[in-house]
Amino acid sequence: MKKRVTALLLAVLLVCFTALSGCGQSAKSGDLLSKIKEKGEITIAMEGTWAPWTYHDESDALVGYDVEIGQYIADYIGVKANFVEGEWDGLLAGLESGRYDVMINGMTVDDNRREKYNLSTPYAYDHTAVVVQGSNNEIQSLDDLNGKKTANTLSSVYAKVAEEHGAEVTGVDDLNQTFELLLSGRIDATLNSELTYADYMKEHPDADLKIAVMTEEADETAIPVRKGEDTASLLEAINGALEEMRGNGTLSELSQKYFGRDISKAS
Repeated sequence: MKKRVTALLLAVLLVCFTALSGCGQSAKSGDLLSKIKEKGEITIAMEGTWAPWTYHDESDALVGYDVEIGQYIADYIGVKANFVEGEWDGLLAGLESGRYDVMINGMTVDDNRREKYNLSTPYAYDHTAVVVQGSNNEIQSLDDLNGKKTANTLSSVYAKVAEEHGAEVTGVDDLNQTFELLLSGRIDATLNSELTYADYMKEHPDADLKIAVMTEEADETAIPVRKGEDTASLLEAINGALEEMRGNGTLSELSQKYFGRDISKAS
């Protein structure tokens, strides 16, 4: 009888210990925002090569529209901003795996990304431009991309749009490589942000390039966090920071600073 009581008592203790351990792990894991606050920093992924969104200035400092937005969000949460740079095709993969807390890199919203990530409210609006050499008059519409060669980072929305219209897309690592291929005649066109094209031409006024086609409707730009209940509070904080930036005029000021116009509102 004593053996049975002892065995039963041990079983009960084991169940209690397992339950307590599980509860301890759950409390420790918490949600992502809690982890960020406990750690004292938020890891923000971006390219660092896509002016004026995120790039290096003459002193090699990381600057740009998205850099300042990332810093504001970190300050709003009350932590340090840890910026990590990488090639576009690895940014979203790193976000999904938990290597980065958030990615801020002028990401265009589409249906696939709405389904795959939790997205912030839009904080910028941009048009997709088809850029060609100045002498190229063959491309007058998106349908004219059929059979043409373009270049983009392969996981970008721009590459997807080009492929949907029959283009053969060459994968590249960054914007400079894209324009080098275009200027050398190795591709016929590239799809990119109208704002990025304008910034490139400001820095390279002699470049023989032009916009052949531009979408009428502006694309929404948002900040993605990975799917899951543990990211809900972080997304709420991001949206809170963006709302505050809209309300106090910071978004408009940063838009004028980096783009020469207000891109925080749909045009």
